[in-house]
Amino acid sequence: MTSPDPQRPLLSRDAWKRRAALWGGAVAVALVAIVFAKASDAAFRVFQSIIAHSIWWALLVTPAVFALLAWLTSGALKPTRGSGIPQVIAALDVPTPTFRRDNLSLGVSAGKLALTTLSLLGGASVGREGPTVHVGASVMYMFGRWFGFRDPKELSHFLLAGGAAGIAAAFNTPLAGIVFAIEELSGRFEHRFSGTLLTAVIVGGVVSLGLLGNYTYFGKVTATLPLGQAWLAIVLCGVVAGLLGGVFANAVLLTMAGRPRWLGQLRQRHPVLLAALCGLALVLLAAAFGAGAFGTGYEQARGLVQGAPSVGHEFGLMKLLANLVSYVAGIPGGLFSPALAVGAGLGHNLAAIMPSVDERIFVLLGMCAYLTGVTQAPLTSAVISLELTDSSDMLLPILATVLIARGVSGLVCRVPIYKAMAEQLVKPLQGAHPPPA
Repeated sequence: MTSPDPQRPLLSRDAWKRRAALWGGAVAVALVAIVFAKASDAAFRVFQSIIAHSIWWALLVTPAVFALLAWLTSGALKPTRGSGIPQVIAALDVPTPTFRRDNLSLGVSAGKLALTTLSLLGGASVGREGPTVHVGASVMYMFGRWFGFRDPKELSHFLLAGGAAGIAAAFNTPLAGIVFAIEELSGRFEHRFSGTLLTAVIVGGVVSLGLLGNYTYFGKVTATLPLGQAWLAIVLCGVVAGLLGGVFANAVLLTMAGRPRWLGQLRQRHPVLLAALCGLALVLLAAAFGAGAFGTGYEQARGLVQGAPSVGHEFGLMKLLANLVSYVAGIPGGLFSPALAVGAGLGHNLAAIMPSVDERIFVLLGMCAYLTGVTQAPLTSAVISLELTDSSDMLLPILATVLIARGVSGLVCRVPIYKAMAEQLVKPLQGAHPPPA
């Protein structure tokens, strides 16, 4: 018997076709993520210039933009609503061409980019990271199809690689992209898939590095947490921020399920009116507590992380409510950046309890704890927090915090938010398209 040629997989036509699709898709995802980041930042700067004259201009702009978005997403663009991560998870669970085309087409991707940018132009408290994952998965999926791949399992690998490249490009966090794909999108890991995933993240990261340079999203944090009484900060942040993250996730899922009843009826009968009212509520929050209610919260969170806060102790809970009303409106936009901002604000509050501990430590632990509470993805939250702040000295405290936060969050929100949202997308199709064995 002749032994197999070890060079055959390397030189085979199918292998090189797969590599070409993967490399081309990763480059495209990185370029789209960069353009999207620039466009969304520019849109929010326009909104800031409007309210710089008077915050009451937002009374005209924000409810009108929210209402317009609700109307635009009531038809063919309905898959552009919300974060986009549930759509990717649902597409992995329902590998039928029709469902994937409806949720991952280029039209949906273009709509997601444009409408999320419009959300920020209206001052919505949403992020761009979830939409970047959605668009990244869509672009990579389309590249796979363009190169002739039709097997649902093979295309699922492209979906996961695109999602990983999306989160890596959005935050400049390559390791977080890999962990996110494994923990949040798929919940499993296949050894043969590891090369695909790593290649997509590396290629996308190199493109981003070449165009934007090497940067840390929130800046470097050099604080350390010595063993001893200071570790009470871990328990405080894990319990309080994790619990509030779970409360937020549960509140979002309840509203999506039509509860309370009056809200469900209003959403079903008058979605445009509901969105306008949510926009009005957001403006009133900003008028009462500050313009930090608008946008992703990046500037405020960065100030808190660097120990130079530009907001008061009201910011954390105010931003939580701003995120909630923005998500209830049903407009396109993600949860990641606003969740990090909320967590930073909560950590800022908790720091007052232990003034002997560096406030930046509380901010960092609050961020990872609240993000864990919302997503119930502790590894992703830990790695993102580490990479966003280049704070490797805080590895053990962060891991301990997210472990506590995950347990506490599960007490109030039994199903992770993205998984629950994906299940709601899949539920109407279960009768017509039974899940594969």
